[in-house]
Amino acid sequence: MPAIVERARRTARTHRRAARLAVAGLACAGVGIAVAALTHRYGLTGLALDRAAVRSWLSGDGLYAYRAPDSDLGTAVPPAAAFLLLPAAWLPIAIAGRLLALAGIAALALTLYALAGPVARRYGRPRWRAVLAAGALALLLEPVRSALGLGHLDVLIFGLIVADVVALRRNAWTRSRAAWWPGRPRPPAPHLGGPARPGRRWSQRGTWAGVGIGAATALNLSPVLFIVYLAGTRQWRAAVTAVVTALTLGVGAVLAAPQQSAAYLGEVLGRLDRRGGMDSPGNQSLAGVLARLYDSATTPVLLWLSVALLLAAVGLLRARSAHADGDEVAAFTLVGLTTAIVSPVTGTYELIWVVPAVLILVDAAFRQRVGARRPWPGRPPGFAGGGYAVAAVLTYLLFVTTPMGTLAEAGGVVGMLGGNAYALAVILLINGLPARAGAAPAFPADRWSARAAVARRRLATTVLPH
Repeated sequence: MPAIVERARRTARTHRRAARLAVAGLACAGVGIAVAALTHRYGLTGLALDRAAVRSWLSGDGLYAYRAPDSDLGTAVPPAAAFLLLPAAWLPIAIAGRLLALAGIAALALTLYALAGPVARRYGRPRWRAVLAAGALALLLEPVRSALGLGHLDVLIFGLIVADVVALRRNAWTRSRAAWWPGRPRPPAPHLGGPARPGRRWSQRGTWAGVGIGAATALNLSPVLFIVYLAGTRQWRAAVTAVVTALTLGVGAVLAAPQQSAAYLGEVLGRLDRRGGMDSPGNQSLAGVLARLYDSATTPVLLWLSVALLLAAVGLLRARSAHADGDEVAAFTLVGLTTAIVSPVTGTYELIWVVPAVLILVDAAFRQRVGARRPWPGRPPGFAGGGYAVAAVLTYLLFVTTPMGTLAEAGGVVGMLGGNAYALAVILLINGLPARAGAAPAFPADRWSARAAVARRRLATTVLPH
């Protein structure tokens, strides 16, 4: 009997290994097809504009003096981001765009590994399956499609900020461990490798928290609201690290390109129409909504400032409440959505924080269903969490489509709702996104016990040969 069981285990391991290799091959093929399709559909127009501006800068004409001959648009990237785009100026546009799209997909996979992985582990599911499913679904969303297809850096910026979520989570684990087991931790036994290396301790404790937000702020000024959130939640070390990182990169850009930095601060920041009109359907910010409602090329400044300050206060207060409940992912998502709606110009590619918002809604629906205990007779058990499930499906379907181009031409109320659908959905998410109490575990999960549970489940489903 033991020999039969061992043979069945070896067969099952072989089948699982073959299945994983097949899935990995299909995933690589799918990534290649997605990159080719997205870059062909969207034409890498954003990268082409920024690349032409960088080439103009290298030729001596100035980074922000360049204007596209067909649209009279100019680049609005900060000098630090222009330095990041220098390799694209020397490569053909097709190769540079595909490499940037591949880097964006890699960053998206890592962020989903950090966001969807703990959710899958909580329900006893393999992390890699959840990441593959979430990645395939995320690639269908318009913010992800447009960011990769147009050649923007927003997916990479999203990954930098999510890296700080991981760092803050590990930092919280370290503080919780110190509260339960005070004193210096004992070094591991010699046969386990001796004391941990300083770099490994630095990564395990999340000491780098704030570096990602600071780098993202240097590449795009809108993430500065995350620094305000860190200060509002008294995460002072991460806030100071973010400020120091942003200032270091900013000062470095000023020293390396003083004229372009002066032009950016003096001219570009005040010109909000360098990347398109304020009332353009692609501007899904509050300012764009008001400009379209007033049928004007500009937005009413006082009204915009009043409503934007109100939305910023609501978003930051709800993020602080989510942080108090232990849901750092929801807190960062609320800050990201708030940043998108209060910015003067927000393209669809900047609504990337819809991805974790849908994940939070799905997780909230499952949490309510798992914890349901039939509050009253006659209520079906599957009804629990139905509201969050419907919200997740509707939000996902909305951002898979592009109602700005189809419904906006209908006119009337339908046209108004269609033309501002993304912005209205973001406002609803800011006010209604749930905070999952205790979503982040107090300690790192015991991976060995989790693997043992998965192994027991696989063994229970293994069919023994007769």
